[in-house]
Parts: sequence; C-alpha cells; structure tokens
Amino acid sequence: MSTFAKRERLLLADLLETAGPDAPTLCEGWLTRDLAAHVVVRERRPDAAAGLLVKQLSSRLDKAMDEFTAKPYEELIQLIRTGPPRFSPFQLKQLDEASNTIEFYVHTEDVRRAQEDWSPRELDPVFQDALWSRLERTARLMGRGAPTGLVLRRPDGQTVVAHRGTPVVTVTGEPSELLLFSYGRQSAAKVDLDGEEEAITKLHEAKALGI
Repeated sequence: MSTFAKRERLLLADLLETAGPDAPTLCEGWLTRDLAAHVVVRERRPDAAAGLLVKQLSSRLDKAMDEFTAKPYEELIQLIRTGPPRFSPFQLKQLDEASNTIEFYVHTEDVRRAQEDWSPRELDPVFQDALWSRLERTARLMGRGAPTGLVLRRPDGQTVVAHRGTPVVTVTGEPSELLLFSYGRQSAAKVDLDGEEEAITKLHEAKALGI
C-alpha cells in the first residue's frame, strides 16, 4: 500500500475504534458502524460496491451492507486496518494510491468533523500537493451536479474548473478543504466563497456535489 493511503487507512481505523459504533458522521443517515461497513464492503465485495454507481445493483449493495453492519464492530475495524484481501485490485500499489488516499482522508474527516470538539488537522505540504493532484483529475466529475459555475482555487492561486456555467462561484482553500467541499461536505469545509450571494447559497445547499 502507498504511504498516504496506508497512513489514512490506519488513522481512520483508529478514529473509528475510539469513536465507537454509534457515533455520528457527516454521511447523512450513517453512524460510525455504517461507515465502517461501507469501507469494508467497498474493498471486499466489489460486486456489491458497484451498486454505489450502478442503480441495478443497489439491492446487492444493500444486502452486503446489512450483512457487514451486523458483524461485530471490532471485526470491521480489524478488516479496515489489515487492508483488502490478497487478490483484491486494491493490493496494486498504484490503484491503492489513486483510490484510497482520498477515500480514507474524506471518511476520516466524516468522523472527526461530526464531533463537537473537532479541530483541523495540520497536513504537511507534500500531502496537500498530493490531494491537489487528485482533485485536479476528479474535479469535473465531483462538480458535474453543481447548480452554478464552480472554480476551486488554492491560496497560491492555482485553480481548476469543476463546473462550467454562470454565475460562477470561486471556492478558495487548502486542497484538503477543497476536496471536502467538492465531495459534498460543503458545510464542514473551511473555505472562502466568492460570487453572487444567491449562487453561493445554492452551491452551499447543493446535494449533487460528489458521487
């Protein structure tokens, strides 16, 4: 596994363990047990995880989620911590790096920022650059449902267009915060928004950002 993906995996497992199975998350309708089950299903049941994107497979996903949610919480944490099974495509270092760094970072923040006493993590510049690189590649996919034009901008001025349209809202923040915003966690992201007031309100309330 890659350095960033492995680090974020272990952070997520530790955080879920500390929070316990019934803590809130930023994922609507999910407690920590549900989030842990989702992570395990995604890695260990790709046939069911496809239901996240393919409507026809949603019933298979629901069944797998029910199965894993019913497992002992400690078992779910251990499955997350030990990683995907031997023949999983996520064992490939490049795929792990590309897919799991963001997955585990976002879900770690889903748990952290749902707690009343949370505080921002101090992320090193190398990790911020890695997140920005991934954001550049996925911004249009994540922003395709935005109700306004959407531009994401780092404090140093680097930008990426997530959605073309008018009026335009420019969202400025560190890559880690822009990722959370573009993945549908607008209310929890520490960013500044510039644009028409009505457009900013629509973007903040949009349910269609992310997958």
